[in-house]
Amino acid sequence: MRSKALVIVDVQQAFEDNKWGNRNNILAEDNIRKILSLWRNTENPVIYIQHQSDDPNSLFHPENKGFGIKDIVRPKKGEPIFTKKVNSGFIGTNLEAYLHEKNITDVVITGLTTAHCVSTTTRMSGNLGFNTFLISDAIATYGLTDQNGTYHNAEQIHELTLATLHDEFATILSTEELIKEFKLEKRFSENVTRNT
Repeated sequence: MRSKALVIVDVQQAFEDNKWGNRNNILAEDNIRKILSLWRNTENPVIYIQHQSDDPNSLFHPENKGFGIKDIVRPKKGEPIFTKKVNSGFIGTNLEAYLHEKNITDVVITGLTTAHCVSTTTRMSGNLGFNTFLISDAIATYGLTDQNGTYHNAEQIHELTLATLHDEFATILSTEELIKEFKLEKRFSENVTRNT
């Protein structure tokens, strides 16, 4: 029997700021909300990762609005939130210990941003031995300028990051593929039937 956890990485108000530039996949949060709504009808945990900065000027400082998790995927009471200060949800947090404590074997990752905290958390999840799934349309990223001054747009960054993770660190699925693979709609229907 495989136990699964949904991990939502850094879906925070800070990413609404214009400083980040152009973003791909504007439907990422809608897809996370869709997955979350179905997932909550299973017996599997939802886990939040929240980035925190010690710099009072940072959008991610706890006293700033940007620190807050977006309302569209707001945590419910009892759903754990792990606060991190670096790119990986596993560094400086109890995430790994929590997953082992709950006997989690499969980790489903969504959130922001593809090229940074999502990819770093995905790599570590795979390296730590968890069967990791990354949901390609429930994540998003921003354009970046490289060391040579060349700008790479958000979609290029997104697709290349997925390519570096595919098969080696994670199984890449779309939202609809995840729902079908994990039979989330079927489980939702079964729970509704049991409760009526």
